[in-house]
Amino acid sequence: MTRSPSRALRRDLYAAGAAALLVTAAVLVGRHIQDTRHTLFVSWPPLFANGDPHLGPGTPAAVLVAAATIAYGPALAARLPWRALLPAAWGTATAWIFSLALIDGWHRGIARRLTTRYEYLQVIDRFDDIPATLRTFTDHILLGSPDHWPAHIAGHPPAATLTFVLLDRIGLRGGGWAGVWCIVVGATACVAVLVTIRALASETLARRAAPFLVLAPAAVWMGTSADAYFAAVAAWAVALLALAVTRGSLWCAGASGLLFGLTCYLSYGLTLVALIAAAVLLPARPRPALLLPLLAGLAVVPTLFTLAGFDWWEAYRLLVTRYDQGAGGIRPYGYWVWANLACTVFITGLATVAGLRRTGAVLLVRREGGDRSGARRLALLVAAALLALLVADLSGMSKAETERIWLPFAVWLLPAGAFLTHPRAWLAAQAVLALLLNHLLRTGW
Repeated sequence: MTRSPSRALRRDLYAAGAAALLVTAAVLVGRHIQDTRHTLFVSWPPLFANGDPHLGPGTPAAVLVAAATIAYGPALAARLPWRALLPAAWGTATAWIFSLALIDGWHRGIARRLTTRYEYLQVIDRFDDIPATLRTFTDHILLGSPDHWPAHIAGHPPAATLTFVLLDRIGLRGGGWAGVWCIVVGATACVAVLVTIRALASETLARRAAPFLVLAPAAVWMGTSADAYFAAVAAWAVALLALAVTRGSLWCAGASGLLFGLTCYLSYGLTLVALIAAAVLLPARPRPALLLPLLAGLAVVPTLFTLAGFDWWEAYRLLVTRYDQGAGGIRPYGYWVWANLACTVFITGLATVAGLRRTGAVLLVRREGGDRSGARRLALLVAAALLALLVADLSGMSKAETERIWLPFAVWLLPAGAFLTHPRAWLAAQAVLALLLNHLLRTGW
């Protein structure tokens, strides 16, 4: 028996209401813990942010982009030629991220973000001799070691920092260029996800997902965060893998492997993207011939870094120790293991929560047919991303700041919006959340 649209909508609203209650609990409980025990190390739990209502030069642009996307996004996504839809999605996502960042102004919202004492640009001068720095990289991870790395450099493999070193070497110096790089490249993640959905599921579902990928609350943290850049690299690795298995392309398989290898040397936690890759590979049952270029590409980046003297496994072992030496060793797991999920609600929005409810329904209800098969493949992809996020949560290595750290997983949850009815209403909820966050809080790390 087919459920009535009104009944399905009520269940969507119940799911969104439950998520709102989770967020409320995380705020109230977190406020109490921070005020009484001071162990959360965040000023506005569960987010790493400070309360500071403000307007800025990006406010009119952000409102305009949001209104235009809500009014015209679903129709344009349905009608534009595919080759026009992809650059349109990328351009709109870029405008959305830039306008939200500029609510804090150019200096505070973009140019200064990657120059703070925790960030990558602080150590550019220490990479004058790149091979020598890579050989001794692990010597500076632990607190107490000579000239220990700042938090974000110690917390990531060196490909993350090397990206900004190389930008500096080609003349794109300073926080402004670094911020623009992260925004412009990070915005391509939505294109990669659309390419993946079209290849694995259907073009119709990709078109329905497009406005939700563009107008994501995650944009608040994608401008400016290196994790936006990491999300794009990981997303393109998955997209190329999807093209490889659906088209039988050896070149796409090799390029996918290359980007997967790079992903693992941008962030240790992004090894969990393998779960999303599995959701691409297992249902498709690719030709064995594709595995050779995939594995060959996958070996390139790890081989280069290993030959240069960087030991990934040793660095990760030291990072676990470093994590426990700092705030990570004090922040209570019992709070963050569920409050992190409230952070995920902030970055993905209530529309995604409702979409995840429908994703579960698609996976549980077995029906045959082309449309249903495509929906199941998309639901499997979204479920794999959710599983990766939950594994990261349970690991205890992601206590706080997950609104930034989990961006590479969040971009794969957003397509759940393709299953929703009344897309304009849900898009409005997404936009309002993002605008409130960036106007009421000062985010940063």
